[in-house]
Amino acid sequence: MKPVGPIPPGFAAIDGELAIGGQTTTQLMGQAGEGPIFVYSRVMLENRVARLRAALPHRLGINYAIKANPFAPILESMSAMVDGFDIASGGELRLAIGAGIDPSRISFAGPGKRDAELKAAVEAGVTLNIESAGELRRALRIGDALSATPKLALRVNPDFELRGSGMKMGGGAKPFGIDQSEIPALARELIAAGAQFRGLHIFTGSQSLDTGAIIEAQGNVLALAGTLADEIGAALPKLNMGGGFGIPYFHGDTPIDLAAIGAALSDRFGNLPENLENTEFCIELGRYLVGEAGVYLTTILDRKESHGETYLVTDGGLHHQLAASGNFGTVVRRNYPVAIANRFTAEAEEVANVVGCLCTPLDRLADKAHLPRADVGDIVAVFCAGAYGATASPSAFLGQGPAREILL
Repeated sequence: MKPVGPIPPGFAAIDGELAIGGQTTTQLMGQAGEGPIFVYSRVMLENRVARLRAALPHRLGINYAIKANPFAPILESMSAMVDGFDIASGGELRLAIGAGIDPSRISFAGPGKRDAELKAAVEAGVTLNIESAGELRRALRIGDALSATPKLALRVNPDFELRGSGMKMGGGAKPFGIDQSEIPALARELIAAGAQFRGLHIFTGSQSLDTGAIIEAQGNVLALAGTLADEIGAALPKLNMGGGFGIPYFHGDTPIDLAAIGAALSDRFGNLPENLENTEFCIELGRYLVGEAGVYLTTILDRKESHGETYLVTDGGLHHQLAASGNFGTVVRRNYPVAIANRFTAEAEEVANVVGCLCTPLDRLADKAHLPRADVGDIVAVFCAGAYGATASPSAFLGQGPAREILL
């Protein structure tokens, strides 16, 4: 038997069945029609942002990294909740503007921006987080050709990293950002060229559950920003401090201590160097805002036995939930939080493997999980599905197609 991950707090039951937004999963599946669905809770999104606002310093802005989930209704809802949006492609720029987001609230990072993407960003008035000397000069040329003043920040590849992060975005050789030693000269070049200097973007890593490591990294980011501002010879208008806040996916994972992070950051903000006193600060969060607010629901098509093991075969799978299958960056496969949704409060009584409908042994949603007895027609819920599910999974694989998405 292998344990499943912790079900996020905030979910309710109606008559023993998982309910989201006041509706049972049976009702939701009936309304959606055939096939799996992603269901997102607006209340959980609002509660997460409210908790952040209460714990973190008031002067710290909250940005949403839309790569985590670019579903249009989520972007529209987030527009009223957060201060800014971070994008990573021209396609995400179109999605953000299509959702009614003011381009002045958008920053654009990514190590491989095409000229057409740079042009669209400059025309729209988006802040470009510049990732190399070559990209800086291309952006300046494009601004000159448009007779426009580009808004440019420099993304820093710091010499340090976020300890224990799931994906390290800084420290050592990286395709992301500009090595910190090169930043002062490029900032002076940017300013001399007449571009609008929008500050620095320092993103060290993501998906960390180590509160101490996050506090340490944020302190290092602030110290580096002060040093770089001195070397540039100009006050820093804005500092994007990156993110890194993780969510518990697996058995044994524990949430970060948000209050401790907020208290440490408040202390830091109370002792800023003079060149950062008027700086605008923000953090950039994706999965921490939306990950736990989403559930993937899929129906059991078949129940079968093989060599003494039970298999629950669903109409979903890795083509919608690649991360839950263990094929999205994990070395050792572990179970996400999984439940039999229409028997949510029932006692576990059997060990079963939950698999998808694809013709590959990689298509597993839970291995040897202790679950209530389930049969054909029952509904499997995979939690922590609000981030990197619908858009980070190969929905075209074997011609399956995407799952429907709903925000309640």
